[in-house]
Amino acid sequence: MTNSKPNRMKLILIILAAAVVLITGGAVVYLNGIGAVDKQNDETVTVEIPSGSGASAIVDILDENGLVKNTTFAKIHARIGGYDTLQANTYMFSKAMSLPEMMEAINTGDFEYISHQRIIVREGLTIPEVADAIAQSLPFTSEELIAKWADKEYLEQLIDEYWFLTDDILEDGILYPLEGYLYPETYLITDEDVSIESVTEMMLSMTAEELDARRDAIEDSGFSVHELLTLASIVEREGSNVKEEMPKIAGVFINRLDEDIALGSDVTVGYALQKTSLQFTQSELDTDSPYNTRKHTGLPIGPICAVNGEAVDSVLNYEESDYLFFFATEDGTIIYSKTNEEHEKVVEENIWY
Repeated sequence: MTNSKPNRMKLILIILAAAVVLITGGAVVYLNGIGAVDKQNDETVTVEIPSGSGASAIVDILDENGLVKNTTFAKIHARIGGYDTLQANTYMFSKAMSLPEMMEAINTGDFEYISHQRIIVREGLTIPEVADAIAQSLPFTSEELIAKWADKEYLEQLIDEYWFLTDDILEDGILYPLEGYLYPETYLITDEDVSIESVTEMMLSMTAEELDARRDAIEDSGFSVHELLTLASIVEREGSNVKEEMPKIAGVFINRLDEDIALGSDVTVGYALQKTSLQFTQSELDTDSPYNTRKHTGLPIGPICAVNGEAVDSVLNYEESDYLFFFATEDGTIIYSKTNEEHEKVVEENIWY
């Protein structure tokens, strides 16, 4: 009589072994199918993922861009991968990336893979300089930007949208209506279809964020937002090389405003003339401009440059003193004086330009 038990056991082992082989082989095929199309090719491929795209639709988009090795396995993975927060954006991938890597990047909105362009707007820049900085990175000319920022209809729309923008920016004599209102910052643009409007509103939204955080202090200061930014912009330009002195410089200007003494700031003359050098002829110093604080008392008609939160804070939290004058020496040291006689002596002893 034949013993069938060992035969059955042997058959079971053979079946199990075959199953393991099949499963292992299938896993290998599956993992290969969702792997990189070409591990040696790291050339960037730009992929636009529209809003509302599901996992299967995203696989199709990736496939159209040559980033999927096996569509069937890719869609299986997309379905079982738990990708439930897929984020629309423009991404930068390569054929050296596996499908799970790309899907995870889209699911988390990984900034490393989001297409972006960098705009650097530094404090102290004027509107023409801000326009130049943007034009270096985005497909607009400086002239197009400045023209848009001077468009009265567009400006009125912005005034309706942002609480801190008022009709002050439309006053006759203002050189650039949005001067001082476009916040200086490093901006990363991720929208492929970026517009002048979207860039402008991104910068104004940053200004809104900064001013919202200081709204109570602004109301307590006695300055309107326009006046605050105007004075902060003068302090910014005067104290650009000695940031720690800005609250004290702001205090000097506030003392002069309180005494109804002309601010006498050369940086406002430079802005009136649209001139970067602070060496002026007498006729230039006498230029009849609403920005010229050597000729007119009070604040100029508007800001003269981009200001950040530090400059605004230097005005809101100015340092009280009895000083009415200050002079910057060649090495950047600020010398303060209480009287005109003291100031003239300081200038005579330290003049360097």
